[in-house]
Amino acid sequence: MADLGGASWGASTDYHRIYNPTNLLLRYAKGRTRHFSKRQLFTLATSVVLWFMASPSLAMFAMSLVFLGDFADYLFLRSIPRLLDRGYSYRRLSILSGITAGVQALSSAIYVWAAWYAQHDNAEPLFGLGLLISATINGGMALPYNRTAGITRLVIYGLTPLAIMASESLGGYEVGTHTHINMAGLAMLYVMMIWVLHFMVGSYHRTRRHIKDQSEQRQQLEVSNALLQEQQEQAMRLALVAQHANDSVFLIDREDKISWVNDSFTRITGYSFSEAVGRTPCELLGNGDEVSEAVKKLLDCRAKGLPFQVEIESRCKDGSLIWIETNQVPVRGYNGEVETVVAVERDVTAAHLHAQEMEEARIAAEEGERTKADFLATMSHEIRTPMNGVIGMAQLLEGTTLDADQKLYTGTILSSAKTLLSLINDVLDLSKLDANKVSFSRVNFDLLQSFEETLHLLRPQAREKGLELILDVPEEFSRKVHGDDRRIRQILLNLLGNAIKFTEAGEVRVALDAKSNGGGLALTFSVTDTGIGIPESKLDSIFENFSQADAATTRKYGGTGLGLTISRKLAKAMGGVISVTSEVGVGTCLTVLLELEHWKVSDETDLSAEVSNASTSSVPSGMRVLVAEDNKVNRLVIRKFLRDSPVKLEFARNGSEAVEMVKDSKPDLVFMDMSMPVMNGIEATRIIRKCEGAQPVIVALTANAFDSDRDACLEAGMDEFLSKPLNRSDLLAVLQRYGAAS
Repeated sequence: MADLGGASWGASTDYHRIYNPTNLLLRYAKGRTRHFSKRQLFTLATSVVLWFMASPSLAMFAMSLVFLGDFADYLFLRSIPRLLDRGYSYRRLSILSGITAGVQALSSAIYVWAAWYAQHDNAEPLFGLGLLISATINGGMALPYNRTAGITRLVIYGLTPLAIMASESLGGYEVGTHTHINMAGLAMLYVMMIWVLHFMVGSYHRTRRHIKDQSEQRQQLEVSNALLQEQQEQAMRLALVAQHANDSVFLIDREDKISWVNDSFTRITGYSFSEAVGRTPCELLGNGDEVSEAVKKLLDCRAKGLPFQVEIESRCKDGSLIWIETNQVPVRGYNGEVETVVAVERDVTAAHLHAQEMEEARIAAEEGERTKADFLATMSHEIRTPMNGVIGMAQLLEGTTLDADQKLYTGTILSSAKTLLSLINDVLDLSKLDANKVSFSRVNFDLLQSFEETLHLLRPQAREKGLELILDVPEEFSRKVHGDDRRIRQILLNLLGNAIKFTEAGEVRVALDAKSNGGGLALTFSVTDTGIGIPESKLDSIFENFSQADAATTRKYGGTGLGLTISRKLAKAMGGVISVTSEVGVGTCLTVLLELEHWKVSDETDLSAEVSNASTSSVPSGMRVLVAEDNKVNRLVIRKFLRDSPVKLEFARNGSEAVEMVKDSKPDLVFMDMSMPVMNGIEATRIIRKCEGAQPVIVALTANAFDSDRDACLEAGMDEFLSKPLNRSDLLAVLQRYGAAS
C-alpha cells in the first residue's frame, strides 16, 4: 500500500506544484523575460511605421520610452527566483511585480497616445487603436498567472482612451460632432476587450480544470495499477505458497466442484489433478458410510458462506481411511456472493490415533485406580478383621494376671500387631494421597503440648538405643494454633521414627517455632540427628515410594521406606514443604514448613477432651446394645471388651438379622459392621432409618479406612464411625457419650 500512497501523492503534488501561486508567479516572470526580445522587435516595427507616419523624433522618443519601461519590468522579473531564495514572500514580490507592470503599461500607454496624435489630422486613429488592443491582449494573457500585474496593466490600458479623449477636449480640438461616435466606439472597444479577456481567462480555467481532471484520473489510474500490481504479486505469492504447501489445498467453485488442487492434495489422497477437478469433495473423498454430523456441519456452513473448521474421516484413492482437519474459507466477489471456497486440509490421523490411545489410557488408568482402591479396601478389610481379633485378644490377655514370660509374649504380640497395623495404615495413607482423597480435620490445639506428647511416645524407643531426645523451643512463640493436629503428629512421628532408627549414638533434636505471617501462622520444625547421614546423590530419592538410601540400609534397619514419602505428600497437601540436608557420617536434618491459622474463638471446644481413658463405671447402666458382626472372633472381642459394662448386649450375625432384632428388641445403640453376608451394614441402616418409631444410635464398625467409606456410612444414616482394629476405650467412650445423651 506504500506504492499506492506514493502514486497518489505524486499525481496530486504535480498538479499543486504547477498551480501553486508562487509557481504561477515564476511562470509569469519566466514568460515575460523569455519574450522580452520579441516585444522589442514588435516595438521597433511599430516605431518605423510611426517614423514615416509622424516624425523620426516622435518615433525615437516613443520607442525609447517603451523600451525603458519594459526593460525595468524585465530586470525585476528576472531577479524574482533569487529574491525567493533570499526569503522574500510571494505577497511582497507580487506587489513589486504589479508596480513594474504599471511602469511598463504607462510607457506603452504613452506610445499609444503618440500614435493616436500622429493620426489625429486624418481622424482615423486605427494605428493607435490597434496598438492599444494588442497591448490589452498581451496584458490579459498574463492575468491568470499574476493577477496584480495583469489588473494593473488592464486598468491603465482601459483608462488610456479616456485620457486621450479628455486631452483632446482640453486641447481645443473640435470633438463635439464625434463625441457620440467616439463614446460608442469606446464602449465597443471595452466590450471587445472584456470578451477577449473573458475568453482567455475562461480558456485558462478550462485548461486548468482539464489538467486537474487528468491529474485525478492519472492518480486513480496509478492507484488502480499499483493495487492491481500488488494483487497480482500477492496472488502469485499465494499461488506459490499453495502450490508448495505441505497441507492439502484445493478450490471449490459455485457448483460445489473442485476447480484446482495442489501437489500435497495428490500426495495425501492419491488423486491427481485431472482426477480431482470437476468432482465434488464428498463424491471424491466420502467414506461411503452414512453422512456424519461433522460432514453435515461442513455442508451447512459452506451453503451459508461461513468459514469453518472440522475434523472428518476421508477415504483415499487406495481405499484407506484417514482423519482430515479441514479449514474452509469462502472468498466473495464484488457483488458479495461466494465465488470460491478455499479448503486447506491436514492429515491428523496420527494425532487422532494418539488422542484415542490417550483416552483409552486414561480410561485404563481410571479403571486401574478403581481396581487399586477396591483391592486396598478388600485387603484392608481382610487384614484388619483378623487383626481386630489378634490385638483385641492380646489386650484382654494383657489385662489378666501374667508371669514375666507371659507378659513378654503378650507385649511382643501387641507390638508386632501394632507394627503390622502401622504398615497397613501407611499403605492406605499413600494410596489416599496419590488419589487426592485425604481429608483434613482442623481443630484448635496447643502446639507445644502436641509436640511434647509425640516425643513422649518415642522416648522409650530412644532410651533403648541410648539416644537423647531433645525439644528446643524459643521463649516466645504462638502455641495456640488451628490446624490438623493429627496429621502434624503423623509427620513428626515419621521423621522422629526415621531419625531414631538411623542413629546409633548421640542425640535427636527437634526445633520448633511458630510466628505470625500475615493473616496466618508459619510453623517451622526440624528434626536433626547424629546418625549415618545420606549421600548427596541420594537426597532426592529418599522421598520416593518404598525407597531408602540404598539396599544395604533396608537390610540393616528394615522398614518400607514409606514414612518420608507420606510425610512429604501430607505437607504438600497442607500447603507446606519438607527439605533435607545431610552429610554422611555426621547426620541429617529434615525441615518442615507449614501454614497454619490462629486459634479460632468459634472452635473453642477442646475435642481432645473427649473420653480417652473411659472406664466401665462411666457407662450408664441399662443400655440395650446390639452388635451386628458376622465374624465370630470379633464378636468374642467385643463381648470381652464390654463384659464388665452395665449394658444388655445382643448379637446379630448379618444385616437382615440386625434389622429384625432392632424391630423386636428396640436397642438404644447398634454397632453395625459394614461388610456382612445376606445384607451389608449400609443396606441394613437404610432400612432401619425408614422404620417408624424410636430410632437407635447406629455406629459403623468397619475394617475399611477410606474417607469414602465414612461418607457412605454417614449418608446411609449412621451416627458415628469406628475403624477396626477396635480399641476398648473407643467403645466405652461411645457408650458413655450416647448413654449420657439418652
